[in-house]
Amino acid sequence: MTDILRPSRLLALALAGIAALSAPALRAEPLRMTIDQPDLQPLPFAAPTFLSQGGDVAQAITDVVIADLQGTGLFAQIAPAAYISRVSDFDAPVAYADWKAINAQALITGRVIQQGDQISVAFRLFDVFADAPLGDGMQFKGATGDWRRIAHKVADQIYARITGEKPYFDSRVVFVSESGPKDARKKQLAIMDYDGANVGFLTDASSIVLAPRFSSKGDRILYTSFETGFPRIREMTLATGKSRALADLEGNMTFAPRFSPDGDTVAFSLEQNGNTDIFSMSLASGQVRQLTNAPSIETSPSFSPDGSQIAFESDRSGGQQIYVMPASGGEGTRISAGDGRYSTPVWSPRGDYIAFTKQNGGRFYIGVMRTDGSEERLLTSSYLDEGPTWAPNGRVIMFTRESPGATGSAQLFSVDISGRALHPVPTQGAASDPAWGPLLP
Repeated sequence: MTDILRPSRLLALALAGIAALSAPALRAEPLRMTIDQPDLQPLPFAAPTFLSQGGDVAQAITDVVIADLQGTGLFAQIAPAAYISRVSDFDAPVAYADWKAINAQALITGRVIQQGDQISVAFRLFDVFADAPLGDGMQFKGATGDWRRIAHKVADQIYARITGEKPYFDSRVVFVSESGPKDARKKQLAIMDYDGANVGFLTDASSIVLAPRFSSKGDRILYTSFETGFPRIREMTLATGKSRALADLEGNMTFAPRFSPDGDTVAFSLEQNGNTDIFSMSLASGQVRQLTNAPSIETSPSFSPDGSQIAFESDRSGGQQIYVMPASGGEGTRISAGDGRYSTPVWSPRGDYIAFTKQNGGRFYIGVMRTDGSEERLLTSSYLDEGPTWAPNGRVIMFTRESPGATGSAQLFSVDISGRALHPVPTQGAASDPAWGPLLP
């Protein structure tokens, strides 16, 4: 195994409210978006280029903030050519009438101060039609090289204030980077920002790797490795790049691992004597416990956010379906009920939905259902969509889409839970098996 790309810096962002940035005498009801509305229209916003003092990254930071917001499908930037007002002083009063005239419902202004290898980014968010700031101004500080993370932090604050939802932009995704022809692909673990930037490799391509999974704290990943010639799960600590094999159960194949929410237990599939069941293992003691016992294939375990239940797939009914059982094990209750086959269940961080892959009528779909199987909703459809993973706020899903044919390749896509905002995630070459990590500290 090669050396991993260790984080060049662990950004320590100093986050502080700046009282002087906004002190309105009166506040109207804040601008708020309910994102579950089926007929929701994108909110028009204006974001003049952040003012710059002593550096050259202000435009890039502004561009990332805009891209984050527009990528949700919930926001629509008003073209700068339409602006009547020009922001030349961060502390000057806002000409609300000028922004109302172009129907900007939200206005974002910012200032970037760069001194050597340090950067400070302050921003304000205004509710234009209420003639008032939406929350206090804020400031983020860090290394200049971490300007993208700071931009994501700014966008996170704006998204959270307007939608009332938890943010997700300042997060990372671990995935399988693929290279070579389709019938002999080389695969290695890679990690990137949620939007495809800052890619680093965690393993080399000397052995096949599959299905990486983050711990809830984002400090470790689980994955399946073929380093020994057959599948075996490994745990990697990201800070050091060191990995170790887990659950060496008399040479039997182990795969499809998943951390419990507290990070102390791993659930996984074990194949022995031609049968596959789900087991769990304590990382502290190494004690292994069998959770299912059926003459069928049980795999893809996923814990509920409170750790009390596990969703999994099984073909015990004659085809792949989704079941839920107590985390201590048991028969489980089938929750999928539609036509076709269901697989790769993943519990939302919010606990309200389970995402899944569905195969029916020669098509593959990414969908969500309530944890009792009700309100099934299909979000995508293609030749091959599979392997959903949730954003840390439980409102967006990333997955793998495979194109057909001998020259087809895998690509990462994301979609929100309404199915409105579907778009590719840029990667350097083919990519599959995404796993979304938590918000970064």
